[in-house]
Amino acid sequence: MINTAPAIHTILTEFRDRSRAEPVEIWKARKFVDKYFDQELSLPKVAAPLNITANYLSEKFKRVTGIRFVDYVAQTRIEKARHLLQNSNLRISEIGFAVGFQSLSQFNRVFKKLTGKSPTVYRAARKTAQTSLIGNSANARQKYFP
Repeated sequence: MINTAPAIHTILTEFRDRSRAEPVEIWKARKFVDKYFDQELSLPKVAAPLNITANYLSEKFKRVTGIRFVDYVAQTRIEKARHLLQNSNLRISEIGFAVGFQSLSQFNRVFKKLTGKSPTVYRAARKTAQTSLIGNSANARQKYFP
């Protein structure tokens, strides 16, 4: 007879660990990144106020969230950049620096990696979509209220 108890125990342990609330250190690290995304961020800089080592933060962050810390920082910055691209007239370089990238080329590279489009193409597509929506609603008004 095969003893499946160890396998079942492992599965149950993993399920229990995933269903728990996020560990305090990870929650605080994410909040730190969300607040200071526009500044230079590094594992040591975020780990220090949490009184943990950068290595511990890196390993635990990946284990808990499923993504690397640097990827979380990049995703946070790109989400802020997408908002600015859609809702401001800032130049692309200004947006890149405003969300914490150290160079325009780094911003362009990471933006394209995460969205599949350059910031310029992304903005143009959003402007076109907004214009199309505005035009369609104007046409609808004319149709129903000549």
